[in-house]
Amino acid sequence: MTDRWAQAEARFRQREAERRYRRDDKAWERSRRSAATPVADDPGRDAEPDTGWDPYEDDDTAVIPRYVDEDEYIDDEDDYDDAEPEPRSRSRSRAGARPAPRRGGRAAARRAREQQDGGRRKLLWVAGAVVLVLILGAGVYKLVNRYTPAEDFAGPGGAPVIVHVASGDTATEIATAMKEAGVVASSAAFYEAAVQNAGMSSVQPGYYAIPERSPGRDAVAALVSPEARVGNLVISEGRQLHDQHDVNTGARKEGIYTKIAAASCVGADTERRCVTYEQLEEAGAGADLAALGVPEWAMDAVRQVPDRRRQLEGLIAAGSWDFDPNSSAQEILRKLVSESAARYEETGVLESGAANGLSPYETLIGASLVEREALPQDMSKVARVIVNRLEIGQPLQFDSTVNYALDKTEVATTDADRAQTTPWNTYAMAGLPATPIAAPSIGALEAMEKPEPGDWLYFVTVDKEGTTLFTESYGEHLENIELALESGILDSGR
Repeated sequence: MTDRWAQAEARFRQREAERRYRRDDKAWERSRRSAATPVADDPGRDAEPDTGWDPYEDDDTAVIPRYVDEDEYIDDEDDYDDAEPEPRSRSRSRAGARPAPRRGGRAAARRAREQQDGGRRKLLWVAGAVVLVLILGAGVYKLVNRYTPAEDFAGPGGAPVIVHVASGDTATEIATAMKEAGVVASSAAFYEAAVQNAGMSSVQPGYYAIPERSPGRDAVAALVSPEARVGNLVISEGRQLHDQHDVNTGARKEGIYTKIAAASCVGADTERRCVTYEQLEEAGAGADLAALGVPEWAMDAVRQVPDRRRQLEGLIAAGSWDFDPNSSAQEILRKLVSESAARYEETGVLESGAANGLSPYETLIGASLVEREALPQDMSKVARVIVNRLEIGQPLQFDSTVNYALDKTEVATTDADRAQTTPWNTYAMAGLPATPIAAPSIGALEAMEKPEPGDWLYFVTVDKEGTTLFTESYGEHLENIELALESGILDSGR
């Protein structure tokens, strides 16, 4: 009995929650008909008066009266006046009548909902207060920082430190680099000064020596000054690794090593530090070619160079370069050689053999000869003369190759000079010299990669304006040499 009542009570509670005591007309009609039909006696229990209502009917539309335990009658000043609950009657005044629901359960539910709603309102108030505090805090932080001066050094600055400005760096990125290098106390100090200095727009990518612990304004002024840039090197076309001197004037023509040494200097007076010419020459003669940045396509030929001091000749290209002056001599050379190789490869030197029949390194050697022998407008023709002579085994006989091994040079060479047998003198041997004889321009390299079609075997410059005549006839070439002698261009200073 108790179990069946509990089951009926559970079904009733579920339906009440879903329907909230509402029923449609069809449901009530089914309940009415069910009440009018007599219920068969249960042989397992004592007979009771037939009221026409079965509380255990499983019909989904049946209304189960709410069972109330005595403990459920709790005083509620809104619903009861301390009245004792009336006992439940086993009969109803009419068949199928729905008993009035007790009020105590609904009052408790209402109080629970009110408490829950009150808790939600409290949480909303708390959340709103937190958001308001965060908003106000952020506003105060911005105001304080807006009018608080950036952290800055008082100055004066100390020893110079190297700062790298990369291509595409913004003022913000440069300010960060300055802070990380210890130049300024905060990136904000540098940035605030930088945006007020018009010279910042002219700052180029490279390396700059800036005094450490400088006020932001002083750091910006130092950066935009021409003296601050270090490790910047410009190599002109036709420049050689080592110094040479002019026969007529005695003037020194600085080599690439001398120029690198000068560009590496940082500081002033007794604190000045540089990579020396001697350190570069020693590093450039090293046996570890990979450590020097020599490309794979030149490695075998460079290993065969008879003079180690000249093994990097031509592998540092003409142009503008930047390197970190804090680096060692070997590190500087590796950077310059490897970046030059990449620049050469961009011209198509690795594929040039189809047009000239030479290896990439031989093409580089030929380009250095073109650079020293021809003006830009004649380069592709001189390249063709080189290729034509190599094909028939005729010596190149270029004065530039004679001068390469000499300390004192001039356009003209003497019989004694030309008679000297060296790995570079193309009068004394057939074929190309052992290495390039200078840093070729990109124009000279491209000319050697694709020589102009022609049968020329000879050329000579006939005046000081650079007029050059080409021919395949040796007789005509002799006549052209006479023109050059008449103009004085071939006169020797010795």
